[in-house]
Amino acid sequence: MQFYTRKRRSPSINIVSLIDILAILLIFFIVTTNFRKSQPRLQINLPDSKAAETAAAEQKEPIVLRVKNATEISVDDNPATLENLHTMLAEARQKFPGRSVALQADREAPFGVVVKVLDSLKAAGLKDVPAFTQPDNPQP
Repeated sequence: MQFYTRKRRSPSINIVSLIDILAILLIFFIVTTNFRKSQPRLQINLPDSKAAETAAAEQKEPIVLRVKNATEISVDDNPATLENLHTMLAEARQKFPGRSVALQADREAPFGVVVKVLDSLKAAGLKDVPAFTQPDNPQP
């Protein structure tokens, strides 16, 4: 008895469908990419203000001084303490002479800590430091 043996085709990969899948994945990753600036490491709840400006008028990014509480203070995302804050601010001003300094204090930050931070700003020779706020949204 003679059996018929069929020749097998060599396996092949359909490249066109793989290119389609690659294109879809590429589009997905491009659309879902986050194009915003990096967020601060401290979660800060800004106080509300009726006179808050919605758009920044400055051309250069300011040096941001963030105050969460007495132990969580940062200058441009570099951790600082109340003791070394004025030296860090003076170094930042020397390093970036064209940039201003802006204060971003949490609404829950103790007032005593904010006063000590303002004293450090004066010790570093900084005056008229703007503070970040968010627009007041009256609830209906």
